[in-house]
Amino acid sequence: METHFPYVIIGAGPAGVQLSYFLGKAGLNHMLVERSDRASDFFRTYPRHRKLLSINKVHTGIQDPETNLRWDWNSLLSDEYEPLLKERTAKYFPDAASFVDYLGDFVTRHDIELATEFDVESIDRYPASRRFEVRARDGRVLTADRLILATGLSLPWVPDIEGIEHAEHYASVSVDPADFVNKRVLIIGKGNSAFETAENLVETAASIHLVSPSQVRFAWQTHFVGNLRAVNNNFLDTYLLKAQNAVLDATIAGIEKVGDEFAVTFGYTHAHGEIETLRYDRIIACTGFQFDASSFSDRLRPELTPCGRLPKMTHEWESTSISDLFFAGTLMQYRDYKKCMSSFVHGFRYNVRALAHMLRGRYHGEAWPTTHVDPSVSSIRSAILARVNRSSGIWLQPGFLADFIHVDLSAADATYYSEIPFDYAREILMTRGSWISTSLEYGRDHSFDPFSHERVHRSDVTHATSSAFLHPVVRYFVDGEQVAEHHIIEDLAGVWEEAEHIEPLESFLRQCLLVNTCAAE
Repeated sequence: METHFPYVIIGAGPAGVQLSYFLGKAGLNHMLVERSDRASDFFRTYPRHRKLLSINKVHTGIQDPETNLRWDWNSLLSDEYEPLLKERTAKYFPDAASFVDYLGDFVTRHDIELATEFDVESIDRYPASRRFEVRARDGRVLTADRLILATGLSLPWVPDIEGIEHAEHYASVSVDPADFVNKRVLIIGKGNSAFETAENLVETAASIHLVSPSQVRFAWQTHFVGNLRAVNNNFLDTYLLKAQNAVLDATIAGIEKVGDEFAVTFGYTHAHGEIETLRYDRIIACTGFQFDASSFSDRLRPELTPCGRLPKMTHEWESTSISDLFFAGTLMQYRDYKKCMSSFVHGFRYNVRALAHMLRGRYHGEAWPTTHVDPSVSSIRSAILARVNRSSGIWLQPGFLADFIHVDLSAADATYYSEIPFDYAREILMTRGSWISTSLEYGRDHSFDPFSHERVHRSDVTHATSSAFLHPVVRYFVDGEQVAEHHIIEDLAGVWEEAEHIEPLESFLRQCLLVNTCAAE
C-alpha cells in the first residue's frame, strides 16, 4: 500500500524540520520521514564530545529578535521567532543534548507531522509516472512528485591511504581518555573534530600528533567557521611549547602494522620532501563524513563530486542528474564549499527558506515574496541601510545571500527581494532591467594578521573598498551585467547609520539611477 505526497522530505534533522515548517506555512502537502524515533537523531551522537561549536549568545543588549539571530546559530526560523534555543540553555557553546531537546520543542510548537522509524531501504523512480518511490524496510511506501534529501553527511569518509584500515574513525573511536593512557596517538586531520579529539586526550596520552598535507586554517582569519575555532586550539600550545605533541604538515605514504605498533611513513610538506617513519599505538582518522547514496537504485543514483563526499547540484539545490530531486541542510554546502556557512544550521536555515520560495515559484506559480519601495534615491538608500542594520540572513551568509532591488523608473516603482542566493539571482532574476544588490562581505585578503591590521579610518570613505571586516557591498546591474560597485566602510559594531555610511551610498545610488534614467530616455 503506497501513500502519495507532492513532496517527501527524508531526514528530520534541523534542515528537514525547517523545510517542513516552511512548506507547511505555504500550505503545501508533504511528508517528513525520519529513520529514528524522534527528530535530530544525528545530534544524539555528534559531536562525539557533545559540545556544539555553534554559538548561543543570550545577552546582546538588543531587543529585536531578527537582529539577535546574528548571534544565535542554533535556533530555526519561524514567523514568531519561537521557540529559541536560549529558552533551553544559556551556554555560549551549548551541549548537543540541549539541541536535540530544542528541535523536539520546535516540532511540537509548530505541529510538524513526522513519520518516525521510517528507515529508507530504497529510492527509485518509474518513467511512466515520473514519481519517486521511497520504500522503508518495514514495508511502508511513499511516492512523491518531488523529493528533498535532508540526510546530511552520514557515512565516514576514509582517505585513500595504504594501510588506512588500521585506523579507527572519529565516528566510532572511544571517547574515554582512560583508554589512551601512555599511548602514542596519531590523529589524521586538522579540523575541529581532530583538535577536539586531541584535546580530550592531552591528559592521558604519551604523545599526540596531528597530520594532514595542509597547514592549520583558523576561523578567526578565514571567517569560515568550519576552520579551526579558537575554543579548540589549546592543543597548539602543547606543540609549540614542546609538551611531546606535534602538528605535522605531511602526506602519509603508508601505514604498516609491526607487532603491536603502527609504523607510519610521512612525506613532509615543509622539509624539502623529507621522508620519515614514526611509530604509534593508536591511529584515529578525523577525516569527516560523506553523503550516503546507497539507497538509490542504479538507474537513479545522483551525480557526486569526484571524491564522492557531496552530490552535485544546481543553483536551485537540485540534483544535476535527477530532475525534481533537491537537497537541504548541510548538503547545500556544495554551492559555497568552505566559503560560507551552508554546512551549518545558521547558514542553511536561510538557504532552506530560499529553497521553499524556489519550489513555490517553480511548481506553483507563486512569486518570490517582495515589498515595494519608492524609487527615489533616499527611499532606496533607507531600505538598504535598514536591512544591513537588521538582517540576520545576509549577515550570516556573507557574499552568498543578498538582497536585490528591481528599479523600474518608467513605472515609478522599485521591488525589494530579500535573502536570495547570488548565483540564483544571476540566472533567474537579473537577466533584464536595472537591479541593485546588497550583501555583507568580508575583505578578500585573508593573509594579514587580523589582530594587528591597519583598519580604514572612518573618515577615509574613499578607501572603503579596503575594509577587511564584514561590511555592506552594493552593486548595480543592468541586463545581468555588473556596471558599478560601492563599499560602505566597515564599522566596529556592525551598525551603519552615520554620515560616512549614508552620504557616499546616496551619491552612488544617485549616479546609478541617473544613468538609468538617461538610458531610458
